[in-house]
Amino acid sequence: MNDTEFHQLSDKLMLYIEQAIDNIDSDADIDYETNGGVMSLSFENGSKIIINKQESMRQIWLATKSGGYHFDYRDGSWYCDRSGQEFLSILSKACTQQSGEDVSLLK
Repeated sequence: MNDTEFHQLSDKLMLYIEQAIDNIDSDADIDYETNGGVMSLSFENGSKIIINKQESMRQIWLATKSGGYHFDYRDGSWYCDRSGQEFLSILSKACTQQSGEDVSLLK
């Protein structure tokens, strides 16, 4: 993957997350802000989740209350380089944990 492809794929993911949060079908109150390739999700309890692009590594990094994760793109999705779990699955679990409400951002 070259830099252009990385930015297209990572931008597509960020846009999907924004749209999924706007359409959450639960009582979870999640605010988001994107600035310079970094997306911050803020929760009512003051906790945050940070998602950012690591262009040099061509990865998406996710920082949650429960830990940090690095994701590589393969087979049409972003997968954790340690566990092999899919990005949206880990993000949904983290949002559920940090909001106290059931959150699914899965496609």
